[in-house]
Amino acid sequence: MNVLVTGAAGFIGFHISKRLLESGYKVYGLDNFSSFYNVCLKRDRLKELEGVPGELNFEELDLLDTDALSSFFKLANPDCIIHLAAQANVRYSIEHPVDVINNNILSFMHLLEQARLFSVGHLVYASSSSVYGNNKDIPFKTTDNVDYPVSMYAASKKSNELMAHVYSSLYNIPSTGLRFFTVYGPWGRPDMSTFLFSKAIFEGKPIKLFNYGRHRRDFTYINDVVEGLVKVLNQPPERNGQAPYALYNIGNNKPVELLAFVRVLEDIIGKKALTEGVPMQPGDVAETYADINDLVRDFDYRPSTSIQSGIKKFVTWYKAYYGYE
Repeated sequence: MNVLVTGAAGFIGFHISKRLLESGYKVYGLDNFSSFYNVCLKRDRLKELEGVPGELNFEELDLLDTDALSSFFKLANPDCIIHLAAQANVRYSIEHPVDVINNNILSFMHLLEQARLFSVGHLVYASSSSVYGNNKDIPFKTTDNVDYPVSMYAASKKSNELMAHVYSSLYNIPSTGLRFFTVYGPWGRPDMSTFLFSKAIFEGKPIKLFNYGRHRRDFTYINDVVEGLVKVLNQPPERNGQAPYALYNIGNNKPVELLAFVRVLEDIIGKKALTEGVPMQPGDVAETYADINDLVRDFDYRPSTSIQSGIKKFVTWYKAYYGYE
């Protein structure tokens, strides 16, 4: 099977591409190497991928370049797409809303058009727990009302879900949206808390704990996410007289308070953190908690990585990559 992975040099894109290559899929990877964070990390992920046995066809390409995208689709002729390319980060979206519109909505439109033209068999795309906004009903269910986002990033992901439904309905393109919940692990994004907190502890610098550390996050280890992605990829929604369209939460189903998260990091790193409690930021939410019953029912999804185990694996990688003793 030919699988096109967008954002293949990104965090989740790297891990799912690696898993697909190891499983015998032909992987066609795209990434624009955005400078949102250090491009060297993305280049190093790509080097790792190029060392994995299997057929990888990678191109540095921006989804906003419609001519280049069309040419790549002719080369790849993908059976399925895993769309992970996006401008991430809630806080960034507040300062740079136009970037989010271009990279999360317009680029997705271009991808949908190619999926239509090439009759792609399944489009799996990244949504986000951010779409739930300040929803007070815990845990978050995909049936909850998500019409009140509190950041442009959240609005862009909700827009993706709506756009995918249109293309599923009009053009019979099976699509599955996955609302990811705080994914972490080796090769992660430097703007995420696991990365930021570890760096601060190793360097003896203070950690800003928003909402005074009372935030609760449904931290989900990358291997559990990849397991879910593979299961979903191989079972597209059926056309039973309605749009072949589905939405799922993909989380650990066990929220952890930030203060407790920091304590686990301290124990594993063997060094106390310097912390500074600060108020909640605009666009932020107090808690995320995934109801994954639908994913368990339909795909037997079973996240198995504890926060202690996941953080230990991350810290082991972090120390080796950055040369900490």
